[in-house]
Amino acid sequence: MRSRRSAREWALRVLYAVRLTGYPVAQCFDDILKGARADQNLQFCRGLCERAASGDEKIDEAIRKAVQKWDMARLAVLDLLILRMAIAEFLYFDDIPYKVTINEAIELAKQYSTAQSGRFVNGILDAVCAEMRKTDTRKQKHAAVEPQ
Repeated sequence: MRSRRSAREWALRVLYAVRLTGYPVAQCFDDILKGARADQNLQFCRGLCERAASGDEKIDEAIRKAVQKWDMARLAVLDLLILRMAIAEFLYFDDIPYKVTINEAIELAKQYSTAQSGRFVNGILDAVCAEMRKTDTRKQKHAAVEPQ
């Protein structure tokens, strides 16, 4: 893979396949990315897929808090997958600044989901990010890059 952006796009495809088929992440990953050149972005993609599809309660709880009056079942599937990927990055990939994660998620939403998805994803991730910054010390090293 050439970049983390392409890794995120492939991760979204894998997660969508998991959602549609019910197959395990590893199987969908291998089916979709067979023949991909092994590099650090492929490892990032695999890790992101595993984290976002794991059913991690921290991820879904962060989404539930941010969409207070919405039932998560009513969210567009691609929006939900993009939100799970971004929050997985917030929680488990502390080398990536929040702002980068949010911008990448917005771009994915604009490209692959509905016309309003970019704004929706931005609003949800801003709320989740603000909440996480209150208690998260791992991302403090990125504070100089991201205005609060």
